[in-house]
Amino acid sequence: MGAITYHFTGRTVLVTGGSRGIGRSVVKQLAAAGAQVVFTYSRDRAAAESLLAETGKDGCSVSCIQTDFTDPGSIRHLLDVVSENGPLHGVVNNAGIIRDTPVYKMSDEQWNSVIQVNLTSMFAIIRGLIRPLGLSRGSVVNVSSVSGLAGASGQANYAASKAGVIGLTKALAKELGSLGIRVNAVAPGYIGTEMLNDIADRRKLALAKSIPLKRLGTPEEAAAAVLFLLSGEASYVNGSVLVVDGGLL
Repeated sequence: MGAITYHFTGRTVLVTGGSRGIGRSVVKQLAAAGAQVVFTYSRDRAAAESLLAETGKDGCSVSCIQTDFTDPGSIRHLLDVVSENGPLHGVVNNAGIIRDTPVYKMSDEQWNSVIQVNLTSMFAIIRGLIRPLGLSRGSVVNVSSVSGLAGASGQANYAASKAGVIGLTKALAKELGSLGIRVNAVAPGYIGTEMLNDIADRRKLALAKSIPLKRLGTPEEAAAAVLFLLSGEASYVNGSVLVVDGGLL
């Protein structure tokens, strides 16, 4: 049985946090499927430029905008640019940060920055793009986490933000469905991205052993779930959370 081929030709999709990890794989898979992709990056210009070069070799239509999701003004600039560029058919809200620490040591800044980037900015983006998404009867995919479903020690801020993403997704699916806008979420488990770089190899091995499939997931596997929810194949899927965790939960 062959791989599923998605067709996004003629569609424009915004991917936040698209220069690395899951977001980078989403950008590459969407571009390969014919989409016109706009992605954001925060600080790593080199990673953004390497993605532009990589996708440019294949003749894909990919561009990027530097965005600071802790800055409302930077978010407004992103919304203005995206809104002025014509029809918008999809949004993948993937930008996120971690500031892990036990709650008794957690500062207000560690709490507030994670909530702002992972949840509040997502609300601002969806609110600001309702009109162009409604005109195209577009699709939104929000990237949550298994931490938002099950919690995680030392991640009170991250788990709370990702649980909030799930609540936001379900509420907006009900609210925006009448406009033809579908809103869904993916909840990845342990994926082999830069976020795991600071974890010792011994700890990574232990994590893999705790997963029924006995391995970490790949960014490409998480991205494939995102593309499904964006695509016409998921045309009657709304308000769902697709868990991509190898059976961890």
